[in-house]
Amino acid sequence: MSLDIRACNAAQLPMDLLLEADPHLPYVQAYLADGHCYLAERDGVVVGVYVLQARSHATLELMNIAVDPSCQAQGIGTQLLQHALYSAKQLGATRLEVATGSFGHQLTFYQRAGLRVYAVEPDYFLQHYPEPLFEQGLQHKDRLRLAIDLN
Repeated sequence: MSLDIRACNAAQLPMDLLLEADPHLPYVQAYLADGHCYLAERDGVVVGVYVLQARSHATLELMNIAVDPSCQAQGIGTQLLQHALYSAKQLGATRLEVATGSFGHQLTFYQRAGLRVYAVEPDYFLQHYPEPLFEQGLQHKDRLRLAIDLN
């Protein structure tokens, strides 16, 4: 089964899938307003999404990347991330950034693709999210910022 990844408008992205990766609706709505949106379909069914947003002329940030829970652990996320790197280059970026928690599978996922930590934002999740975020029984507190040079 092949994966079809294509650009789309924000209204085409399933909000429940976006909220899998970022559970705070106001943040999701804010970056959708001016984001570059992409969806992945397999056999006509949406199985993944990602959103890029310009941070500067040369830098894009991966704001959201999510795979339907029933389709995880099948390489779809990796294909989406590789497509995001390609799309960022096509959009003229020389750097791609992403922000994530300080532990968990997402951090490993980004590091495997070559992104490296360049900053820590202490207490970010405590200060910016109304509800505590937990993963594997641990509360997310600090946020890491990672980047990769696209040249």
